Amino acid sequence: MPAQRPKPALRRVKTREFPTFRTIMALMLREMSSRYGRSPGGYVWAVLEPVGTILILAIAFSFMLRAPPLGTSFILFYATGFLPFSLYSTVAKTAMNAIDYSRPLLMYPAVTWVDAMAARFLLNALTGISVATIVFTGIAFLPNVRLSLDLPPILMAHLMALVFALGLGALNCAISGLFPIWDMVWNILTRPLMLLSGVLYTFESLPAFARAILWYNPLIHVVGEMRAGFYPMYNSSYVSPAYVLLLGLGLMAFGCTLLVRYHRDILNDA
Repeated sequence: MPAQRPKPALRRVKTREFPTFRTIMALMLREMSSRYGRSPGGYVWAVLEPVGTILILAIAFSFMLRAPPLGTSFILFYATGFLPFSLYSTVAKTAMNAIDYSRPLLMYPAVTWVDAMAARFLLNALTGISVATIVFTGIAFLPNVRLSLDLPPILMAHLMALVFALGLGALNCAISGLFPIWDMVWNILTRPLMLLSGVLYTFESLPAFARAILWYNPLIHVVGEMRAGFYPMYNSSYVSPAYVLLLGLGLMAFGCTLLVRYHRDILNDA
């Protein structure tokens, strides 16, 4: 009888550790290179764009008003309104387009819509917070600007903006994937949003009927909470962090439920 050949030893396939973390980091690096790596200046533009907007607002309103609604610095007042609004706007928009932006990579089993959403959220949240830190640090060195910071309201304002932005972005991601025209409709509906979010004024300066309506705009609360962290004398009793956070979490739960159910249909309908 011929001698039996020994069976080859089975090689143990080594699985990658933390595959989700690796995928999210790869998606973040991809977006960083595509958004900022191809333009001269790169991440400098992420700082210059909000700074330019704040300067334009400060200069324009300084010609119409003797003093800002709060404090003595027009730049600080409009920075405390525009920067949290910009953080919300950027995160909500990028989360809304997460599946469409990473569509080619989502065809691979290792990449999921959760990875795409998390990568865009983390990158733009970190960028927005970093930009705000740089801008406020620069404002602190301006003449006639005295900052009296209260960190808890500032941190809470960022948390409120991010939770609401992610929740609304997740819901819009599902709706726009199922109904592509929703992207255009949403852009039209939200064009006057900055005017309705307290960026250019204080909530108390509005008539009573306007306050009763705009109170339900979560961004009114975000901007009010942010200004409470920079102006110790500012009375932000109307702000309700619980309202904003619960609304954001509710939208997030609803949006994620739709994405779990219909994400394959969204990808296949491309």
